[in-house]
Amino acid sequence: MLVLFCLRLACGLLGSLLFLGSLAVNPRFYRTQFLVALGLGAAAAVFLRETAGILVWLALILAMVGTLLGSLVWSLEGAPGGQVLVWLTTLAFLGTLAASSFQPFVDTRTGPQKETVCEAWQLADDLTSAALLGTATTAMLMGHFYLIAPSMSLAPLLRLLSLLFAAICLRLASAAVGLGFWTMRHSLGNLEDVTVFWLPLRWGLGLVAPLVLGWMAREAARIRSTQSATGILYVVVIFGFLGELTSMLLYRHTGYPL
Repeated sequence: MLVLFCLRLACGLLGSLLFLGSLAVNPRFYRTQFLVALGLGAAAAVFLRETAGILVWLALILAMVGTLLGSLVWSLEGAPGGQVLVWLTTLAFLGTLAASSFQPFVDTRTGPQKETVCEAWQLADDLTSAALLGTATTAMLMGHFYLIAPSMSLAPLLRLLSLLFAAICLRLASAAVGLGFWTMRHSLGNLEDVTVFWLPLRWGLGLVAPLVLGWMAREAARIRSTQSATGILYVVVIFGFLGELTSMLLYRHTGYPL
């Protein structure tokens, strides 16, 4: 579970940079994103050391090499080839995520997973989760960057906040579809079911709260209250992390992306 979380976050962090290419962003911000992704890749490698197949390792090694090169390139004048590395490294992390997501999962308590979703659902779950985690964290880091570059244009932060809103809406849609299929077989009124116990936390803390707080952060950023926006985004990141970890637990328990 922690492997998928690290890989989703790394994909989202680097993928968010693809939408900032035409905006005036300090190269140090790109360097920071690559270094964070490198750390996440290293953490994933630690958790994967006994279970990953050869394809997962190859993709992860390529991704980590890309993040290392990216952190170096974005330290140079003009960052030659920097945007190309953003694309290539994002694709490498996506390949790692896809290869690790579709590995058979066996629960040590219940044996092989009984209910599984099709690969299209798994891919949608991975991508929407990566989008939410990545845009929330990138927007928070961007807001923090205004402390050292207060004169920087608000355009990058506002674009990231728009992306965050879109990512949350996509995540809501994906979770709603999974919940709809799950409720065809299970009653939401069964309060003894552990799944129903965790659902309010997953939806309230992981989806609804970030949606409301993201709107508040955007309103604060529009009046150039970047410190307030950053503080709100810290809470969005924490809620997003908790919501996605809860979603992963629910998926392993039910076989549906809730």
